[in-house]
Amino acid sequence: MGVEDTSEVPAKGQWPVDPQEDVEISKDRIWIDGCFDFSHHGHAGAMLQARRLGKELLVGIHSDEAIMDNKGPTVMTLKERVSAVDACRWSTLPVPYAPYVTSLPWISHYGCYYVVHGDDITSDSSGEDCYRYVKAAARFAIVKRTPGISTTDLVGRMLLCTRTHFIKSLPSVLSGEEGPGSAEERKNLGDDLRQRMQDYASDETGLKPGSEVWTWAASATAREDHSAEEKGSFHQLVLGKPPRPDQRLVYVDGGFDLFSSGHIEFLRQVFKAEDEKGQRSGWYNEAVRKRRIDEHGEDYSPAYVVAGVHDDEVINHWKGVNYPIMNIYERGLCVLQCRYIHAVVFSAPFMPTKSYLTTLPYGRPSAVYHGPTSFMPLTYDPYSAPKDMGIYKEVGQHDFQNVNAGEIVQRILKSREMYEERQRVKGVKGIGEEAVRKREEMEREADQLEMIRTGEPH
Repeated sequence: MGVEDTSEVPAKGQWPVDPQEDVEISKDRIWIDGCFDFSHHGHAGAMLQARRLGKELLVGIHSDEAIMDNKGPTVMTLKERVSAVDACRWSTLPVPYAPYVTSLPWISHYGCYYVVHGDDITSDSSGEDCYRYVKAAARFAIVKRTPGISTTDLVGRMLLCTRTHFIKSLPSVLSGEEGPGSAEERKNLGDDLRQRMQDYASDETGLKPGSEVWTWAASATAREDHSAEEKGSFHQLVLGKPPRPDQRLVYVDGGFDLFSSGHIEFLRQVFKAEDEKGQRSGWYNEAVRKRRIDEHGEDYSPAYVVAGVHDDEVINHWKGVNYPIMNIYERGLCVLQCRYIHAVVFSAPFMPTKSYLTTLPYGRPSAVYHGPTSFMPLTYDPYSAPKDMGIYKEVGQHDFQNVNAGEIVQRILKSREMYEERQRVKGVKGIGEEAVRKREEMEREADQLEMIRTGEPH
């Protein structure tokens, strides 16, 4: 195993995040670390399992430079990756610049006894186990890797332009009616997906009910266009915590593809705006807060945020190519794990009409928020109904507003050769120039279609 090099252990005052003083080590304080490139639900699943092993979860995030030296280029910057980890409801504290080879002095400084990692092998640039020191100290625990999702899978979808990940009907998949394999295999898969959805709907402890999950059923026209207005019907998939007394009901929606820092910052800004409104109205007055705790056993935020997630076919109708890169189930789990969300509605309409908004399971929302930019230019205003209802709100400009699925795909294409090498090291067959040219051509065709729809240069 060798002796761990402690020369890069920060001095007091130099640790990337507080506390600067050593913390007493506790088995209830868990450490997990990684690249956390892309905010996919596999990363959230690892954090959920780790959080269930203790009462606090500290998440070490490697620097861009360390990842380049040991693995290859990242898709997302360190700042973007920290934002994603911080937004996960099971994360207690993100710790940037964590060493690529997990360090006993680092985890001990932050008071963590156990280090958790998935059941796959992670090696450094020399081919040695990144967890060799914590394993030797018997301070290592293994959790199951989430099947069917990884950064490598997602990069492959982008470069190969595949659509096999699309889901036509989420309820049909969950019931075992849609999908590959035999009837028994589809049923088992549906059961597994339902269980994972329920797990991701847990609260910040990962052990109790948290978010609620619904699906909305209506015609394809009502889901993807503005020419039909239907009430549709809501069906509950997961029972969690409904809105509490005096909470404002807030609605947001989107594709949330590749759940990026742009989506996360938008949701954080919504949460912040409602929190500031609560502060101005006396929500955090000590007597008011005490009454909530006495009556309900816990305190809660001034707003209950419901996120509508669009179907795969809806996004593909507007964006083309093979968008969304993540299917509706994968995107929904990404939204569900976010600490700024209280409920998710799968298959939400692209245009939230008055009929839809007034028949939400919790009643008419007090506000409908939209971000500063759109990934899908349109010839009509999809938010005309909330504007007419006087409940439309906008989140202002922010640092990550241009980070969306299209931007991420472009990053991959521009650095394709480096990502190819990263895939090759992992044993993944090379994509090839022809596949990349095909992707670029399809993106150009999609841009031309947008220009025709909007009548404006893209």
